[in-house]
Amino acid sequence: MKAEVTGPGALPHGPGHRRGTMPTPATHHSSAPPTQTPVPAGPSAPGPRWRRAPEGRRTGRQSRWRSVLRPPLAAGTLALAAAGPVSAAAPAPPRTRPGARRSRDRRTPGPDVWLTAVAALYAVAQLTLVVPQLGHGLGWDESVYVSQYDPRNPAVFFSAPRSRGTSLLTAPFVAAGAGPLALRAVLAVLSAAALYAAFRVWRPLVGARTTAFAALLFGSLWISVLSGAMAMPNLWVAFGAVGAVGWFLRGGTWQPALCVAAVALFRAPDAVWLVLPLAAYALVVRGHRRALPWLAAGLAAGLAQWVVEAYLRWGGVLERLHVSSATEGDMGLHPNFGTAWRAVNGPLLCRPCTAGAPDQPGLALWWLVLPLLAVAAVLVARRERRLAPTVLPVACAASLSASYLLLIGYSAPRFLLPSYALLALPVAVLLRRLKRRRTLAVAAVVLVAAQIVTQFVVLQRVVAATATTDARYVAAANGLRTLGLTPPCLVTGPRALPIGYAAGCASAQIKGNNTSTTRAQLLRRAAEVPTALLTPRGTLPPDYARHWTPYVLPGTHGWTAWKAPEPAALRLVSRP
Repeated sequence: MKAEVTGPGALPHGPGHRRGTMPTPATHHSSAPPTQTPVPAGPSAPGPRWRRAPEGRRTGRQSRWRSVLRPPLAAGTLALAAAGPVSAAAPAPPRTRPGARRSRDRRTPGPDVWLTAVAALYAVAQLTLVVPQLGHGLGWDESVYVSQYDPRNPAVFFSAPRSRGTSLLTAPFVAAGAGPLALRAVLAVLSAAALYAAFRVWRPLVGARTTAFAALLFGSLWISVLSGAMAMPNLWVAFGAVGAVGWFLRGGTWQPALCVAAVALFRAPDAVWLVLPLAAYALVVRGHRRALPWLAAGLAAGLAQWVVEAYLRWGGVLERLHVSSATEGDMGLHPNFGTAWRAVNGPLLCRPCTAGAPDQPGLALWWLVLPLLAVAAVLVARRERRLAPTVLPVACAASLSASYLLLIGYSAPRFLLPSYALLALPVAVLLRRLKRRRTLAVAAVVLVAAQIVTQFVVLQRVVAATATTDARYVAAANGLRTLGLTPPCLVTGPRALPIGYAAGCASAQIKGNNTSTTRAQLLRRAAEVPTALLTPRGTLPPDYARHWTPYVLPGTHGWTAWKAPEPAALRLVSRP
């Protein structure tokens, strides 16, 4: 009679088990349990040995290789294996996949130290290099946006191409009485927070350090640093575009819709150009089709105010688009690459603008290299079969730049800020891959450092020129006050919009891109309130103001204010 094998390693017996269905292992001929011998640790430990399947290219398909089990082991060894490990040695830790650490890094919640540092440096750069120099006044376009909800001063004429997002952003601070210096400081802090929030969306897609590197590439551009402390829309469009594309790739629904709505508030046409590639991708890729109604809802919500204003002021959407086209210089097919290249290093507005080399062309070579880096990033992503996080931001960047590079005849460096922000992400991914080759990595670090240094060289020059122009606006406003132009008052002429707002006066134009009144209405208004016409040095006024009194305004490089007769004097002259 055979002795039964008992213990953790015994083979199953019982009514529900047929004997002989498995090979019967060797058994002991005594009731005493077998003597356990120490199990060596490491590769020589007994147990199932598995043949490792060869690793090939990762395609997402299951490999045709199957794990192969070695011949059955002896019963004693099987019993020891089933009884669990002995205390002789701890089992070796499992091997970690090469990409596991990176994947955990992408999914780790909480604040990101690298991106926080970049955002902090971005704020410090603005607060030290821009805000002190520009804190005495506002520029032309800034005056238009800030004045819309200023309870103490008349609003400047708001032309058809503009959107009110910037005005809404600054309204609470202007209503609280913030001057130019305080307003710029607040905008610097808000833009740094927006830089963090927008690029933080991409951390699960490209990793924490790559995200911070992309934010550094974008935030170190001179136009990015300057725009952060200015009341202008293009930088906020850039942040919204980065967030929208990132949330879209992550499978979000209401998040990209919210970003698109914000973009539409700041620049209505840019929101349409942004949604086009996103919608096309959603139509092609089935997994993203649920985002289509959300994108449409976000676009509609952001455009609602713009559409309502179009009907109230211009009679309809098509009429507003027609007026916008005329204001922009008759939009149509106007290849504008030459003028965009001309404006890379300033001025802030190149209009009228001719094609040619920019100021300090050696410091603008990055602009020519950027498209090549984007193409290289797409090719590398295609080889690694990770196209979406690279191709989609490149496509959105191209779409957002189309209207500025193909449809208008002038340029400004800020126009391409959304494209720069989106291209910074695939370029950062591409450059981070160079760390595998030490020589290329060192060269990339040197070039990026040189790029940052040169951008701050350009920044100092442009900030100085901008500060000079803004100071002239403030000096002209002070000169008008000494002439007796106090609210309510009216300023007209080529520089009327920013100077009138700085002086607390209303402004009006009878010709040009900001035409807001007629000659008869202007003269009627001049008969009611103190009025002045501004002309540059050596320029005569229009015939209706030839009899007005000229005053050269100090600190304005020769600008002249032609003051209309006092309203009381006009009434005496007209009396029979």
